[in-house]
Amino acid sequence: MAEPVHGRPAAPTETTISSANWDSRDLTSENHANVLFVDVDMTEAGGVGAAFTDCTFRGVRFNASSHTDAAFLNCTFVRCGFFDAEFSGCKLVGSQFDSCTYDLLKVDGGDWSFTGLQGADLSRAAFKDVRMREADLAGARCAGASFRGVDLSGSSLRGADFSGCDLRGSDISGIDPFTAELARAVIDPFQAVVLARALGLDVRD
Repeated sequence: MAEPVHGRPAAPTETTISSANWDSRDLTSENHANVLFVDVDMTEAGGVGAAFTDCTFRGVRFNASSHTDAAFLNCTFVRCGFFDAEFSGCKLVGSQFDSCTYDLLKVDGGDWSFTGLQGADLSRAAFKDVRMREADLAGARCAGASFRGVDLSGSSLRGADFSGCDLRGSDISGIDPFTAELARAVIDPFQAVVLARALGLDVRD
């Protein structure tokens, strides 16, 4: 079992894959459950429809990997690298992230609800049309990032830094403008009304 992440213990694992070279591996339709992956190289790996359930990834390199319609359900990621990784239509519901890197991470569609990304540096990541309901982004560093059309309803956003972040089309009703940093953030007119009301303003025609 991996160490707890954000106070929540990782799912128990039954088998371990350590220091394996999965560089450019085709993961299409592979199915893994309760597996501990340690220092595995998944650089440029990818495919369609892979499923990982209750798995723990420790020190795994997902750099330049591409995942389509894959599922990483209730997984734990510790010190993993996601440089230039792409997730399209993937489900990561309930997964937790700790001390990972996300430079040039691209997420298009899919469901990342209930994910734990507390304090994550997402400043060079892009999320588009992603469901992130009740995700934990408390203290996340999202300055300069892109969250377009993202459903953040019910998410924990306390202390998150969205400076210069493109938030257009996203549900930002959970953002407290008194605790989150929003300087130079790009928003649409509807979001402007949401934030104005959050500031206690009386918006009228």
